[in-house]
Amino acid sequence: MTYTRLIGAFCNRIIVWIVQGLSWAGIHPNVLTFVGLLINIAAAAVLATGNFFNAGLVVTGAAIFDMVDGRVARETNQVTRFGGFFDSVLDRYSDLALLMGLLIYYANINRPLYIILTAVVMTTSVMISYTRSRAENIIPKCKVGFMERPERVVLLMIGTFFDKMAPVLWVIAVFGTVTVIHRIYYTFLEARRLEEAQRVLTPLPESPASR
Repeated sequence: MTYTRLIGAFCNRIIVWIVQGLSWAGIHPNVLTFVGLLINIAAAAVLATGNFFNAGLVVTGAAIFDMVDGRVARETNQVTRFGGFFDSVLDRYSDLALLMGLLIYYANINRPLYIILTAVVMTTSVMISYTRSRAENIIPKCKVGFMERPERVVLLMIGTFFDKMAPVLWVIAVFGTVTVIHRIYYTFLEARRLEEAQRVLTPLPESPASR
């Protein structure tokens, strides 16, 4: 077994223990989702002070709650439609809270370029989620692109732990925008394909002369 697989297996075992403990404690998955939001708000407050390393530790704690709430729901047979909706909504608030912390920090140190960059990342983060949600009203699935929320959270953690937040923001802004464009184009192709298939399957009305 390689070191990477060994580390992955060890981390997964820790997550399993956490899920089992929370399931045994009877904590509702929606409560875990809400606690994750509160931790992200705390991380945003630390980000606003410029103490990136400590903020990264808090974000890591929030990420654990993000990983276990769905697993606890499945483990305790409490998977509901509302639970999925609630998790998605609070994830958006968590994302924006972290970026608001960065906005405050860059405003305090008078870095207008990075204020604008953070605002672009905020917009892109919301649009990545919105394009998929809106697309799946007209096509079955739109899970394309590579800048999903887990990738964005990991990048923010890298930025905090290694004090490379500015490059990380550029990466999220650029590749997040590419993801949005990809989803728009994919939805265009899929919607057109479904409409053409529907036209083929729908019989034309008979003309009066053929009756």
